[in-house]
Amino acid sequence: MTSDGGGPLRHRDFRLLLAGAATGQVGAQVTLVALPLVAVVELDASPFGTGLLTAAETAAFLLVGLPAGAWVDRMRRLPVLVRADVVRAVAMACLPLAAWAGVLTMPQLYLVALVTGVATVFFDVAHQSYLPSLLPREQLVSGNGALETVRSSAQVAGPGLGGALVQAVGAPFALVADAAGYLLSALFLRGIRTPEPPPAPATGASLRAQVGEGLAFVFRHPSLRMIACSTAVANFFGAMLVAVQTVFLVRVLQLPAGVVGLMMSASAVGGLAGALCAGALARAVGRARVIWLAPLATGPFAVLWPLAGRGAAALWFAVASAAVFFGAVVYNVAQVSFRQLLCPPELSGRMNATLRFLVWGTMPFGALAGGAVADAAGPRAAVWTCAAGFLLVPLPLLFSPLRRLRDLPVPAAAHAPGPVAG
Repeated sequence: MTSDGGGPLRHRDFRLLLAGAATGQVGAQVTLVALPLVAVVELDASPFGTGLLTAAETAAFLLVGLPAGAWVDRMRRLPVLVRADVVRAVAMACLPLAAWAGVLTMPQLYLVALVTGVATVFFDVAHQSYLPSLLPREQLVSGNGALETVRSSAQVAGPGLGGALVQAVGAPFALVADAAGYLLSALFLRGIRTPEPPPAPATGASLRAQVGEGLAFVFRHPSLRMIACSTAVANFFGAMLVAVQTVFLVRVLQLPAGVVGLMMSASAVGGLAGALCAGALARAVGRARVIWLAPLATGPFAVLWPLAGRGAAALWFAVASAAVFFGAVVYNVAQVSFRQLLCPPELSGRMNATLRFLVWGTMPFGALAGGAVADAAGPRAAVWTCAAGFLLVPLPLLFSPLRRLRDLPVPAAAHAPGPVAG
């Protein structure tokens, strides 16, 4: 593990990790605009069809989320990251090829979304588990903040670029940018040279037992339980929004593709501001306190989403997205750092996979619910449901031990997966 001072940006390999995050995120954010536009504009999908597409993208967290953590804990994390990027690049490149051949269909979109989702599960679990082997513990908050800053910067540029590419070359061919982004990410990650600690020796425990250890670690810690609950609620309603926002912006607000991309960039602008401010806010109000205070302060802005209208009134959608995602990124930087400080390295993959399973596993259901509500009552009604749901996000955190803390606890010498005091 690197231990020299001066902050994480002085570490060459951490800069490569940042570069990989940036290129991968730019491509992924182009897809955030282009993939649903392929469904809505090119293939004339219904609102439920776009909800099913979002569900396919996130279903992998339910299908392989828990065993992925146990598998990742048995492997070096860096090769997992590179392979996941390559799989995503190849899968995404299949769509513009199918469009060029004139054989693109909705089932192909669902299949590619599912394959890339599985690769993303392994990438995300390995990524969060890898950072503590690259940086010393005292730099984890700064490192997570830098990663969020780079991701948010890429997310600012990505949707606008996606909208422009869709208008210039068509939605299917804009997806080439996503495939290229994943390939560049893999190349940056392959350049990392910091020796990675070998995985913990096999204990002879079954896969079920190892998964159970991750579940026990999360469920027996009262703060982790409440973090999981709040994040699961946020992701359920966030997936509802993702499932219906393209239909809402295109068919209700009647915005062109380029403006749709700019509207989606608003959330990334808020996220970038949140990433830049996360460290200062944590120091000012407390690293534990900011975990619940951020969603409490910004969640009410969600009610501006359904109040958006045609013309200038469409800006309310952008304002709501910027404010809500500002709070979401501040929350994520703080709670991910808390988890990394709390968990011993040999359990980190399973802990992160358990959290991902719990909090991302709600997303397919949220996407399907969003599509169903939009089909039955209209896209605006679905967006109202999303807004109401975001008001519930901070409630579990307010009933957790975090409510009584100002700063994060100093990590104990060992954290065996047994009973944990609150």
